[in-house]
Amino acid sequence: MLRAAEHDSIRDAIIAVSPRQATEEEVRRVHQREMIDALELVRGREAHLDADTAVSPESVDIAWRAAGAGLTAVELLASGAADSAFCAVRPPGHHATSTTSMGFCLLNNVAVTAASLATAGERVLVADFDAHHGNGTQDVFYDDPNVLVVSWHQSPLYPGTGAIDEVGGSSALGATLNLPLHAGTTGDAYRASLDGPVGEVIDRFGPTWLLISAGFDAHRRDPITDMGLSAGDFADLTAALMETVLPGRTIAFLEGGYDLGALEMSALATMSSLAGASRHPEPSTSGSLGSLALRRLFDRVADAQGLR
Repeated sequence: MLRAAEHDSIRDAIIAVSPRQATEEEVRRVHQREMIDALELVRGREAHLDADTAVSPESVDIAWRAAGAGLTAVELLASGAADSAFCAVRPPGHHATSTTSMGFCLLNNVAVTAASLATAGERVLVADFDAHHGNGTQDVFYDDPNVLVVSWHQSPLYPGTGAIDEVGGSSALGATLNLPLHAGTTGDAYRASLDGPVGEVIDRFGPTWLLISAGFDAHRRDPITDMGLSAGDFADLTAALMETVLPGRTIAFLEGGYDLGALEMSALATMSSLAGASRHPEPSTSGSLGSLALRRLFDRVADAQGLR
C-alpha cells in the first residue's frame, strides 16, 4: 500500500493524513454495546475472537482509528481540502456485523462512515467489490432506506451470504443488491453490470456520497479466492462508480487483498482513478460477457430489484 502511494504517477496528488479515532457515539450507530465491550476485554493483549479473527495488544486501539479514517476523510472533503480519499487502514471492516467481529474485521469502518453520513441526511452508496460478500455492511443497513449496499462477490465463498434475493428489509426493499459471481469472472462482467441492472438501481437510489469497500482479493493472483480481475479492472470500476456522485464525494476503504504484488498494483490503479488519472498497471480483463450464466444472473437481479 505505501509503495503504491509513493508511485511517481500519483505521489504528488496525495496528501497523507493521520486519522482521528472514532467516538463511541459514532461507533454505536453501527455496533451494539455488547460488541464494543467484548473488544474492550481484549484491548492490550493477544486473543482470538474466532477461528479467523485474532488481535494483538495494539489491535483494538488501531481499529478505533481505522473506524475514524472515513470520518476524517469526510471532514477533509467537506472542507475542500481534498477531492477524494483512500483509507489505507487495517484491520479491514466489511465482515463486522452490528453484533460480531469476524473475518479479520473488528469494527466496520465503511459502515461507521456511512451511518454518520446517513444521520446527516445524505444518501449513501456503499459499493463493495471485495471477492468476499460484505455481510457485516449488509447486516448493519438491511433496514435503512438511506444506504444502498451493492456487493459483487465470488459464490460460493466465505461467509456464505449475499444471495440475489437478499434485497433489504421491509422498510428498505431494493436498498441491498447482491451479485454472486462464478469463480473466474472477469472485469467485463463487472463493467456490464454497471451498464445494466446495477446502474439502474444506483440511478433509482440517487446517491449523494459513494463509499467503496475496496477489497483487492478478486485479483486473479490472490491466493485465497478464484476470481479473474486485474489491476486495470479496479481502475475501471472505481472510475465508473465515481460517476454516480458529484466530485468530492468519494471515499475508498481498503478491505481484503492477500497477494502483495497484486495488492500494490490494484491499490495504485484505484488511487489513480480517485485522483482522476485512471492508470492501468495491467490491462483490463474480458471473457465473461456473452455467457448464458451471466445473462441469467443479470435477469435474476433485475427481477429481484423490481426493474421489470
